[in-house]
Amino acid sequence: MPRDCTGTGAGFDAAYLMGLREVARHAPDLTVPAADRPGIVSVAAPGSGSDIREIRPYVEGDPLRSIDAPATARRGELHVRSFHDERERIVLLVADFRRPMLWGTRRRFRSVAAAEALAIAGWRVVDGGGAVALAIIDDRGLTALRPRTRVAGMAAVAEALAHGHAKALAHCGVATDVPPLGAMLGRAAKGVTPGSTVLCATSLDHPGPDLEANVARLARRGRIAMLLLRDAFERNRPPGRFSYYSEEGAVRRGRIAGQADHLGGWIERLRAVRGTVGLLDTDAENLLEGLRDGPG
Repeated sequence: MPRDCTGTGAGFDAAYLMGLREVARHAPDLTVPAADRPGIVSVAAPGSGSDIREIRPYVEGDPLRSIDAPATARRGELHVRSFHDERERIVLLVADFRRPMLWGTRRRFRSVAAAEALAIAGWRVVDGGGAVALAIIDDRGLTALRPRTRVAGMAAVAEALAHGHAKALAHCGVATDVPPLGAMLGRAAKGVTPGSTVLCATSLDHPGPDLEANVARLARRGRIAMLLLRDAFERNRPPGRFSYYSEEGAVRRGRIAGQADHLGGWIERLRAVRGTVGLLDTDAENLLEGLRDGPG
């Protein structure tokens, strides 16, 4: 569970996200083809150019042919040598911290689960020799970080995620319009180079009219993966009448009709425009145990 002052899973700090590197090393590989691991991000494998990128400690899953014998002998533990690709492998992580993401009924907020999942994905990318960029979407707009590599790159991503989430929480009581996800995703990915991967962690609240069009555009340029987050309440809404605030600020009571899983109708629509889709149940004790393929 993320560390925060109340222990509610409502917040996290950069140190927590940095600590997920070990989790990422032992987690299911987030870079395998989606056809082999449904719902998970698929990106191109690193190339083997002639320019050395770095010599670093061996990480589970590294090809044995990349082991650097001199460095291994000199340092007493396995080290691998990685090379620059002819074209840099870049993954853009998109965190949805808009107001509808800032809640949860069990274990962690949806926004916290988004940050955890993106950090784990980011660690897998940089430890595999790639680069991560970041875009944070909140009620006030967009914050972006250029592509970065190595531990220093993930440190910048972790700090930005923690700072961006804290700012979103502090701002969530201010009555502003929630920007549509589709338009914001289009802005976030405007500078994505051909062949890159975009991974967006969201619950698709307020998708806007152009979400599918922007997903399709990104799919034509590279790969777009949508990691759809579900709270336990959304999977199985309890019966009965509940009090709630209307958009006008009045307290009302009503029943919650039908099942809360509003994501179901979106899965096929996103896949139809060549988006990769995965579901993540935010209440899983080990977050990655909550990963699952969508229906169909």
